[in-house]
Amino acid sequence: MPRPVAKATGPALSPPDALWGIDLGGTKIEGAIVDATDPNTAVHRVRLATEADRGYEHIIGRIRAVVESLERASGLERAAVIGVGTPGAVEPSTGTIKNSNTVCLNRRRLGADLDAALGVGTRLANDANCFALAEATLGAARGRCVVLGLILGTGVGSGIIIDGKVVHGLHGIAGEWGHNPMRGESTPCYCGRLGCVETVIAGPALERHYREWGMVTATLPEIARRADGGDPNAIVTIERLVDKFGEAIAAVINILDPDAIVIGGGVGQTARLYASETRQAIVRHLFNPELRTEILRPALGASAGVFGAALLAR
Repeated sequence: MPRPVAKATGPALSPPDALWGIDLGGTKIEGAIVDATDPNTAVHRVRLATEADRGYEHIIGRIRAVVESLERASGLERAAVIGVGTPGAVEPSTGTIKNSNTVCLNRRRLGADLDAALGVGTRLANDANCFALAEATLGAARGRCVVLGLILGTGVGSGIIIDGKVVHGLHGIAGEWGHNPMRGESTPCYCGRLGCVETVIAGPALERHYREWGMVTATLPEIARRADGGDPNAIVTIERLVDKFGEAIAAVINILDPDAIVIGGGVGQTARLYASETRQAIVRHLFNPELRTEILRPALGASAGVFGAALLAR
């Protein structure tokens, strides 16, 4: 499948055919208009720095600026509904953001405030949900019924897609496997608990493990290269990733039993995660003698977040 191509200008779309999406990240905000009849391509795309250090109201203004830029670029009136991917989750009972590492968003009614600032409706979803929706609809897991989209990077999270729809859950935390506890682990997590999956297989955790074993600092891609070159401390670190990932994701598979898992984020680029040894590490903890679930690399790259946000507006 061809990768999405950003275009400065594009064909005129009628409003029903134009899906508008916003990917709100900690460092940048990306907006895109996607053709609903051909959603593999962003017809218009805009990026601005988030400038989160300037506070919540400033972020609202930056999102409004992205939407206004899309209007100018496209010549369209803004859509009646805009999809927004956010860090953190929406608490269904209050509409407030929680668990966001962009901390000024927490306890704020972002959806309602965006509705007021933009003059249109918004549909919010966690950024991992947007990644999973895009990969399940347009990307590597297209055509599969139950899809788990993992984010393995500086943090650990996931989105669950069933029959093309995001599963949010009663508390809005569906897919938060990064804060399940791991056996024998006790590293403090920012969430206040000990030994969460995120403290074991997120990028910073693996880099810390390598540093503690060998007293040498390196990024995870460099550690993977050193493991291939025979560095014993790097080998131990990557083996830890494989073993702990197998244990952690098997618990999710035992409950969800997905057709496909797509791994995004920086840690997800580690080749060993797609090797037979990782599948064997999963089976050791699986309530089944074999693993038929596909484990896939993402097809949409950095475009997945904004494409998934646009698909929320369908």
